[in-house]
Amino acid sequence: NNREKQAMYEVTIKKSFAAAHILKEIGGKCEDLHGHNFLVEVTVAGERLNDEELLIDFRDLKRWTNEILDELDHKYLNEVEAFRDINPSSERVAKYIHDRLAPQVQAVNLRVACVTVWESDNARVAYRP
Repeated sequence: NNREKQAMYEVTIKKSFAAAHILKEIGGKCEDLHGHNFLVEVTVAGERLNDEELLIDFRDLKRWTNEILDELDHKYLNEVEAFRDINPSSERVAKYIHDRLAPQVQAVNLRVACVTVWESDNARVAYRP
């Protein structure tokens, strides 16, 4: 195949929020109420820049992400509707952020490539659809 491979651009932002949760039936201290200062990285990807030569304006991506994180910030995640019937693990938080953000990102012809959730300086999960 002689087709030239299309370049891919990625833009990543970082935001944080604080929340508490209980992880049921996994054993250990995580079954007790505890909290994290979560650090979230959102990466969007696309092949074409817009008329301003940007993939996406950082400010737009930050605003959309903040709207989602505001729903989780300083909350007991087990009581947030999306997590009532599942363990609010960092994996589930990452997927939740992706699923809430994807329609806005798709509306500007981009895709959410990855959502990474750090629950400490040395423990993270990544969700790639």
